[in-house]
Amino acid sequence: MSIDQVQLNFNPTTLTILNMVIGFIMFGVALDLKLEDFKRTFSTPKPMLIGLTAQFLLLPAFTFVLVSLIDPVPSIALGLFMVAACPGGNLSNFITYLSKGNTPLSISMSAVSTVAAIFLTPVNVMFWGSLYPGTESLLRSFTINPVDMLFMIFLMLGLPLVIGMFIRYKYPVLAMKVNKRMKNISIAFFILFLLSALISNFTYFVQFVGMVVLVVFLQNLIAMLSGYFSARAFKLPEADRRAIAIEVGIQNSGLGLVLIFNFFDGLGGMAIVAAWWGVWHLISGLSLAAFWSRREPAVIPPVKGGVEA
Repeated sequence: MSIDQVQLNFNPTTLTILNMVIGFIMFGVALDLKLEDFKRTFSTPKPMLIGLTAQFLLLPAFTFVLVSLIDPVPSIALGLFMVAACPGGNLSNFITYLSKGNTPLSISMSAVSTVAAIFLTPVNVMFWGSLYPGTESLLRSFTINPVDMLFMIFLMLGLPLVIGMFIRYKYPVLAMKVNKRMKNISIAFFILFLLSALISNFTYFVQFVGMVVLVVFLQNLIAMLSGYFSARAFKLPEADRRAIAIEVGIQNSGLGLVLIFNFFDGLGGMAIVAAWWGVWHLISGLSLAAFWSRREPAVIPPVKGGVEA
């Protein structure tokens, strides 16, 4: 059986549960956010703009180049486009903190990229998928309404974000009390969901995961390098470079899985790419954090006149 013929075992009830879990994870993240996080973005927009450009423009474009060079089967290629179109992952702020990166920048990027993803994720998936011949025909084989995809992303990301920030604003003490527990419980449920999905589709996973290991490794490496060197090219401080590298390299593959099961019927290649991404980016992110945690970020010395070099 070809990987493109695989339809993973997934029933509507478990899909509804996954949608709710992603929403609860976003709600827990939103309890950490304040309006000041967004104001900080507009007062010093340069790092944010560089990070978002790497996140939503460079990574999808480099993914297109990678897919063109490696020429994987269409469902794997479309899975790579899906992951590249997602915003930063939920653990990026924690990994940035461990890496001695700019954690406030990481939090701001997570918040803004989540809002931007409501529009940019479906646009990127449809745009890059339609440019590559194999995925273009695959997209046409499914009935996909970009407005429906946008609305679903809003329900999972935008609505929990607004509600969580409102509760943080109105009831800060309550938000601080439930914040950590909420995130831990929702992430634990998400891990349990992934494990149960893996067990129910174990034969498929073992059979086909080898086909995605290399391309996921390369895409994740490209993501981190494009984030880091974009920031370096614009002479951002080392702490900012680390934050942007991690934000671009830790993708919200859980959101990708939800969209794959909702709009692509759990197409095997796409789902296995997103599932393996969920495993691999944690390994690579924590490994990078272990390396950077032992190295203090260099501070760019000011030159004469008070302007940074």
